Amino acid sequence: MNKKEILQILKDKISTKIQTFENLINETRASSNDTKSSMGDKYETGREMLQQEINNIQRQLNETLIQQNVLQKLNTETCTKVQTGALVETDKGWFYISVSSGEIIFEDRKIITVSNESPLAKAMTGLVSGQIFSINNTDYSVKNMY
Repeated sequence: MNKKEILQILKDKISTKIQTFENLINETRASSNDTKSSMGDKYETGREMLQQEINNIQRQLNETLIQQNVLQKLNTETCTKVQTGALVETDKGWFYISVSSGEIIFEDRKIITVSNESPLAKAMTGLVSGQIFSINNTDYSVKNMY
């Protein structure tokens, strides 16, 4: 498994997400400017709703920027135990302890990206190959890590 390539796929995914949020903010601001009128309170309410939408998108953008920062600091060296930056193969699937960004497909394998703060990552942190952990009444066996 090439962790550098997997990390790059994840960085690209996060960069695309950031660009999307920035575009949404710009488009929503443009919409807000279009609603300025002398028609009164009806348009003030509309502008307030657009501002709330901008604030919501900005919050999501900030969270994604934090994820991007975490990815910049990840080590791609092979791990000997489960820790942040580990690519973990279990009997139930592949997990990349990095940021929570859903799944990515690499070499026809589905890899679930999880934050080191997630219950799954916390349950397996510190384990080595051959050890078993349990979460939500499901046992997982750590087969390998990279």
